[in-house]
Amino acid sequence: MKLVHYGRTAKMGLFSTTPFKNENQAFIFSPAPEFVIFMIKLQLMKPEENIALAPFTSFGVESTARYYSTFRDEAELEELLFWGARYPLLILGGGSNLLLTRDVDGLVLKNEIRGITELHEDNDYVYIRAGAGENWHQFVLYCLSRNWAGLENLSLIPGNAGASPMQNIGAYGVELEELFWDLEAWHIREQKKVTFTKSDCGFGYRDSVFKGKFKGQFVILNVTYRLRKKPRYTTSYGAIEKELEKMGVKELSIKAISDAVISIRSSKLPDPRVIGNAGSFFKNPSVSAEKHALLQKQFPDLVAYPNVDGTFKLAAGWMIEQSGPAPGISWKGYRKGDAGCHERQALVLVNYGRALGSEIFQLSEDILQSVHQKFGVELEREVNII
Repeated sequence: MKLVHYGRTAKMGLFSTTPFKNENQAFIFSPAPEFVIFMIKLQLMKPEENIALAPFTSFGVESTARYYSTFRDEAELEELLFWGARYPLLILGGGSNLLLTRDVDGLVLKNEIRGITELHEDNDYVYIRAGAGENWHQFVLYCLSRNWAGLENLSLIPGNAGASPMQNIGAYGVELEELFWDLEAWHIREQKKVTFTKSDCGFGYRDSVFKGKFKGQFVILNVTYRLRKKPRYTTSYGAIEKELEKMGVKELSIKAISDAVISIRSSKLPDPRVIGNAGSFFKNPSVSAEKHALLQKQFPDLVAYPNVDGTFKLAAGWMIEQSGPAPGISWKGYRKGDAGCHERQALVLVNYGRALGSEIFQLSEDILQSVHQKFGVELEREVNII
């Protein structure tokens, strides 16, 4: 007898295929050794209970998980999913793009799959696989140290590698989808590993199928990136050129660009280890050319960038800075209790100490309404809300 599906475990032999008779001459089946071992492992790996999640998220807000565990490979993940099949599930990566507004009455699993592997190369590219639990910035530095180009503009982005395709992370003129090759993910319901190519991921601005139609259905195991052997520099976006000049860089290199990006980000964005935050809380919205023209007429200093499709991307930070909780008061630098809007970057909401996730969420609601009232533009949160 074979157990094909049982909760969230893989196919396994549940009973011995060789029956024997008991004292009453009835045929019975003995449990297969592998099943016995599996059940013992389940008892030994029972997740911890009532675990504080603040240390595992960059906002550092109070929240408690009913059950919590980590997994370091596909097998551990599968076993934990089987154990927690009856509970709501939250997969945690670096915790840098997440705002917890309540306790998690279910199972929280932290992805700690590590490892960096050089798969193969051709004349122009090298293909590098990173475990989903690899720290993103450390992975970028690892690639730069080997002169693999492409990731330099994405330096110092918080979080882990597994979140990079989920969010389609981007900064200073580069988006992840340009460097993405494929990923492997575990299908929770169907209990199998699935490979996603670039076209499968449905990449958009800070978006992918993992935030849309496949949300909550997959656990990303690893990501493969296609990096260039010969660099192609992107320095025209933002303040990179000015920073390179300030640094006195005479010969351009991927390390120089990375250093410039690190310097810029460090000067604008608060360190989550000091002040709780998740980086940019809102996306930059895009509007039609007609809407852009109307706004520019009404607000001559409007900050906007043309998109390839003829629309315009508006700087959400500028609009937030021009709005406020009351006339003459800007959101930038605003604080209510321990929830606030950072003094150097209006896009960043912060926890100054003991703010509740619900208080930060309410602040974001107030900002959304304020910007819409002044500009007639709907902002969208970039951070995931639980």
